[in-house]
Amino acid sequence: MTTFRDALTAGPLVLDGGMSNELEAQGHDLSGALWSARLLRDEPGAIAAVHRAYFAAGAQVAITAGYQATYDGFARLGISRTETTALLRRSVSLAREAAQAAETAEAAHAAEAAEATEAARSGTAGKRWVAASVGPYGAMLADGSEYRGNYGLTVAELTRFHRPRLEALAEAAPDVFAVETIPDLREAEAVLTALDGLGIPAWLSYSVRGTTTSAGQPLTEAFALARSSEAVVATGVNCAPAAAATAALALVTGLPGVVYPNGGGTWDPESRGWLGARDEIADLAPAWLGAGAALVGGCCRVGPAEIRELADRVGSAPADN
Repeated sequence: MTTFRDALTAGPLVLDGGMSNELEAQGHDLSGALWSARLLRDEPGAIAAVHRAYFAAGAQVAITAGYQATYDGFARLGISRTETTALLRRSVSLAREAAQAAETAEAAHAAEAAEATEAARSGTAGKRWVAASVGPYGAMLADGSEYRGNYGLTVAELTRFHRPRLEALAEAAPDVFAVETIPDLREAEAVLTALDGLGIPAWLSYSVRGTTTSAGQPLTEAFALARSSEAVVATGVNCAPAAAATAALALVTGLPGVVYPNGGGTWDPESRGWLGARDEIADLAPAWLGAGAALVGGCCRVGPAEIRELADRVGSAPADN
């Protein structure tokens, strides 16, 4: 059976875009502390619809809606530990069901068209993957801390925060963990420790400021830390301006790169909206692939239309990229 590690070697793979912006486009209110994670309990069908939309647009990897889903965050709102575990597992199952539906639809289409390629015979054509989102401690605080880091917590304290959620997600059997928007080497170290023994690969992507993490550590050190873990299959950057993400990707060595930047503009915390023009992230695909990216997609302000353009550009890229 093909694994996610195998797929990376045959890549590149196209990730999806932002979950929250697409939910807001559907008219959902995400103003609460749980952000899109609230809908795991209240309207799971809306999350499933977003996964389906991204797969239909050409994404090969769905990132689950668990970015802000944590035991501590849910407990603050009176949600029990048992229910939180169920919601974490649901985040994976919703993406898995959408992935299986997309695979079935593509297989049927291929059969009708008699497209018996070598990839189809080997079982890799049309495969969709589920990445369980593991957001930073700062996402639970809902105050922008994932773009600052320096929480004042020790590595041991952060490990204790992350481990229970990782265990619950692992029981739902995602293909990979998307450890994303990590601002600080201390938190990266904690998550890597918490991954030990779970048997699920992970990518580790940072939030950045130029050539440093958001907390100010050199990205060369951040990416070296990622290389030190046997669980990590790719490293890079997400939730950053496209230019910054592209520059950061160039510093990745020894592992496949992952890059999924924001779609342009500046986030205004007062209006809770984006200001400024959008970036055409699809135009950056050749540069990303040339820099060794094996996972490419979008984050905030990137929707299915942008992912469709990106998938088209990735699909037309020269094979030696």
